[in-house]
Amino acid sequence: MTWAATPRFKVALGLVLGLVIGALCRGLGIPSPAPSAIPGALLVIAMTLGYTAADWWLGSNEAKHRDKCGGPDGSVKGNG
Repeated sequence: MTWAATPRFKVALGLVLGLVIGALCRGLGIPSPAPSAIPGALLVIAMTLGYTAADWWLGSNEAKHRDKCGGPDGSVKGNG
């Protein structure tokens, strides 16, 4: 794993990018693209919980039609 692929680097890059965008918006007088503090925090929490719940739910169900899935060429394995 390279240093650029580490989770710590990605978090640091995200924070720096957020600070730069915020500073540019403030300096140029452009409205901030982020929602206000409380609704923004609730939005982030809701999106995170939804993403996690969907990942858990979809990962816990077995694929019902796996035998009929096509390969890289699009051919179908089953007869319908």
